[in-house]
Amino acid sequence: MSEPIPTSSPSAGEPVLLQSRDARGVYTLTLNTPRSFNVLSEAMLSALQAALDAVAADPQARLVVMAASGRAFCAGHDLKQMRASPELAYYQKLFAQCSRLMLAIRKLEVPVVARVQGLATAAGCQLVAQCDLAVASDNATFGVNGIDVGLFCATPGVALSRNILPKQAMEMLLTGDFISAEEARSRGLVNRVVAPDALDAALQSLVDRILSKPREAVAMGKTLFYRQLETGIASAYQLAGQTMACNMAHDVAQEGVQAFIDKRAPSWRA
Repeated sequence: MSEPIPTSSPSAGEPVLLQSRDARGVYTLTLNTPRSFNVLSEAMLSALQAALDAVAADPQARLVVMAASGRAFCAGHDLKQMRASPELAYYQKLFAQCSRLMLAIRKLEVPVVARVQGLATAAGCQLVAQCDLAVASDNATFGVNGIDVGLFCATPGVALSRNILPKQAMEMLLTGDFISAEEARSRGLVNRVVAPDALDAALQSLVDRILSKPREAVAMGKTLFYRQLETGIASAYQLAGQTMACNMAHDVAQEGVQAFIDKRAPSWRA
C-alpha cells in the first residue's frame, strides 16, 4: 500500500509531481503534466528537487522509481517558459537548477530507476541517462534534439556521454536524430525493453531484485561506483579496496558470508 505525500501544485489543476512511498521504502515520483509531455518547467524542477531531498533524509528509503503520466516520459525543458525570459542570468540560473537536480540523483544513496514510455528528449533523455537504471517500453524513443532549434544539448550531453560511447553520443547531439528503445538498450542507455503492457512487471522484477539485497551494501556500492568512474585507475582501486574492506567488516557481509558457508539464506533485516 502506498502512502500519498503532499507536493506543490501549479496554479490550477493537478500537482506537477505525484509522489508515493510504500511500506518497503520505495518512492515513486511521477511527472504529471502529460498535456505538455511532462516538461521540466521551473515548477517541475523544484518539485523533483524537494522530493529527492526528502528521500535523502529518509534512512528507511530503499529505491526511487522515476515515472511519468501520459504518452510521453519527458520532452525536456519548457521552451515556452525559456523564451519568455530571454536573459543570460535567467538561463544560467535555470540550467544550474537542473544540474543540481541531476547531481542529487547521483548523490542519492539509493538506486533511482527510470520507467520510460514514449518520448524522452533533450533534458528528458538526460533524466533517463542520469538515473542509475532504466526500463523502457518498446515504443519509447530517445533524442537530444536541441540542435534542431539551434541549441546544442550541452547539459544532456554530460549524462548521455557517461552512458553510451562518445561517437554515438556526439552523433545524437549533432544531428538531433532519435533512437529507438532497442537501440537505446544496445547502446547502454537503458537496461531492459519490454512491450508496454509488460512495463510495470519488468520494473517490479528489477525493483524486487534490488530490494532483496542489503541497503548498506547497495549504498556503499553506488557511492563507490560513481566516484571511481571519475578518477584514475590507481585511485579507483584504492577507493574500491577501502570500500570493500568497510563493506566486509559490516554486519550484512559477515552474515551473508556465514550464510553462504552454512548453505542457508542470509538473514538480513528489512
